[in-house]
Amino acid sequence: MEKIEIRPRFVRKVDCEQAAIIQRFKLALAQKDAPIKGTFADHYIYLKIPPTDQHYWSPQLTLNIEEEIDGGCSVNGLFGPRSSVWMMYIFFYTVLSFAALFIAIMGFSQMNLGLSARILWMLPILIILFGFAYGTAKTGQKLGHDEMHLLYDFFENTLKNNGCVVVKE
Repeated sequence: MEKIEIRPRFVRKVDCEQAAIIQRFKLALAQKDAPIKGTFADHYIYLKIPPTDQHYWSPQLTLNIEEEIDGGCSVNGLFGPRSSVWMMYIFFYTVLSFAALFIAIMGFSQMNLGLSARILWMLPILIILFGFAYGTAKTGQKLGHDEMHLLYDFFENTLKNNGCVVVKE
């Protein structure tokens, strides 16, 4: 059975320092033939597919690089859609959840008062819409699967080709 993950994540413990890892990614991304584009914000690195190769479902990889107390770093990776796609799904899930809550409160209140509770027939429709939204998200993940591997391979190669040893996966 497939593991259900909306935003897959991973953690790597490496023996390099935070500044060295960030510098390695800056050098790798600055190369002309780099298959990935990226941006930096403090100890975060955002890896993305180049705009010319992106499609609606193209993923991005967010790396959070944290210094460990005992030396080395912890690199936390989080795959996800672009923020506009992510916010659209959060909006849909929120609207559907509030609509289901409102309909359930109204319908069960009417039922307790002995009135007609026909509004409760909307609940299965909302559940179907929720399933449809979830299904489109999973389809989008499948469409972006190859790009996700491209991002992950770039991450792994940048660490390994520059002398960082993965201590623990």
